[in-house]
Amino acid sequence: MIRLLHTADWHLGHQLAGWDRAHEHARFFDALVAIVAEREVDGLVVAGDIFDHQNPSADAERLLIETLDRLKAARPSLTTVLVAGNHDSAGRIEVPRALYARAGVHAVGSVRARDAAPDLSRHLVPITDAAGDVGACVLAIPYLRAADLPGLGAAPEAGAPSPIAAAVARVYATHVEAARAAIGDLPLVATGHLHVGGAALSESASERRILVGGEHAVPASVFPGTLAYVALGHLHKPQPVGRDTIRYAGAPFPMSAAEQGYRHGVSLVTLDAGTVDAEHLEIPRPVEFLRVPATGRVAPDGLAEAFAALALDSDLAERDRPFVQVMIALDGPAPTLHAMVDEIAADYPVRIVAIDVARPQAEVATPAAVPVRLADCAPEDLFRAAFRAAHGTEPEAAHLAAFARALEEAAT
Repeated sequence: MIRLLHTADWHLGHQLAGWDRAHEHARFFDALVAIVAEREVDGLVVAGDIFDHQNPSADAERLLIETLDRLKAARPSLTTVLVAGNHDSAGRIEVPRALYARAGVHAVGSVRARDAAPDLSRHLVPITDAAGDVGACVLAIPYLRAADLPGLGAAPEAGAPSPIAAAVARVYATHVEAARAAIGDLPLVATGHLHVGGAALSESASERRILVGGEHAVPASVFPGTLAYVALGHLHKPQPVGRDTIRYAGAPFPMSAAEQGYRHGVSLVTLDAGTVDAEHLEIPRPVEFLRVPATGRVAPDGLAEAFAALALDSDLAERDRPFVQVMIALDGPAPTLHAMVDEIAADYPVRIVAIDVARPQAEVATPAAVPVRLADCAPEDLFRAAFRAAHGTEPEAAHLAAFARALEEAAT
């Protein structure tokens, strides 16, 4: 029996609205080390986006190295597989390979070939059980860039899959075929960092669509059915896609307000006597992520009451203060809204990371054709158009008067 722990999308170095996430990452890694030890994990698979940027800070790299060291100390027989995601630098991920190897860590940043065949010395990683016997292998495939996809220029035949899907399928088919020839019937687990069609996609900037050749998703059928499990990264919501053994582990905690509803954690995969069992292990959030109000939206005059309802511990250290998304409903212009939210929130142990505003759709007459010359436009007309675009409603008399005074002062 082999136990694999599948995780992905750590995004070390990530910031949310300017707030550093290092404390959250450290607490997530505490939980990860505990799971590896308690569940007697044989292999850890990190399916890409280890870092948030291609040039991570020294602190982010230090946290990775220290975590790998802690994992090995907690489970000396552990084999760890790291693959690069679209946020990672392929070269930077692979630089410490020689040192990593001594700690049972295998890092793959890019697709490599040897004599026109997949370089299995790079991509095929054996996983041993508690007795030291090889019980499974991981086929480590990183984020595929355009240069890794053969035949992109070929025109698809009628009814055939898109060139992108076909090229991705060829990469996996070629590598699986080579791996099978090398390992026989051993369970084979593949990694992938890409968007598989049918999976739920959030609005997170960290989860932005990967575009290759104008496309961003491939069908689950690109993964051969002989694979025991496919460990995916890129999408932050834990979920299966296509079949139960093709899964996204998800991010360790919300990377944006759009991910508040996700059950973040890791996937524990047990390979035993030809069976595959995938279990999602939810990990408590290191820091709360709240919505104000808890449901619906609040008008500006109800903000103070909505914040008071949070009933938070006023002694929370800044790094433990919850992130808050404020949901506001407006029925007119509110040019000082953000300042108002900041002023009210200052009395509470929270960190504002998003202000979501909903305005009623104003019924505005269709504007006339835009004059050819700006000089032909009346300043007040331009102000009215800008105000409508910003606030979704017509300016009031006070706004027009303020604009007139500003225009007069600018002319003197």
